[in-house]
Amino acid sequence: MGHKEDLLAGAKRCLLEKGYARTTARDVVAASGTNLASIGYHYGSKDALLQQAFLALTEEWGERVGGADADGTGKLPAEPYERFRAVWERLIGAAESSRPVLKLQTEVVTRLDDDEKLREAIKEPQREGRLGMAEGMLGLDPEADPEKARVAGLLLQALATGVMIQWVVDPETAPSADDLTEGLKVLMGDAD
Repeated sequence: MGHKEDLLAGAKRCLLEKGYARTTARDVVAASGTNLASIGYHYGSKDALLQQAFLALTEEWGERVGGADADGTGKLPAEPYERFRAVWERLIGAAESSRPVLKLQTEVVTRLDDDEKLREAIKEPQREGRLGMAEGMLGLDPEADPEKARVAGLLLQALATGVMIQWVVDPETAPSADDLTEGLKVLMGDAD
């Protein structure tokens, strides 16, 4: 790896270990085995590097937990409630191992009012994530029906954010995939 990649890897480690606000340029340099000047040369600033590292961590996490098939075959159940349950089982099943990323995402949200560049950097990935959730959880094709995918993605992202916060605060009482599926059935008027 070159200095650019080393810096990104070091910044990702620091973000997971120390958080966004407490990570310094010197921390990143120590974790990456590079030097302070290389941050400016490759990324322009420590903040730009941390933004890139945060986006990379979030994308990697999304691919790891959202690439979602319940049985390893690459396919999800066709029945909508079972599909919903299978995806949430995967997401919630990864909650404990995802705790450092979930904490980091929570911290970053609290910084957005004071960091316009960070806010701008995460807008497009957030939009893409919504559409990915609509496609993965509900089988909606964002190209075939963009508005339906958009509004479904908004709802799913709101739900995912709430579930994430509950897992960070109190994993013992946070919802399970069955809880979410049964709750959805109640909302839809399909409860037993």
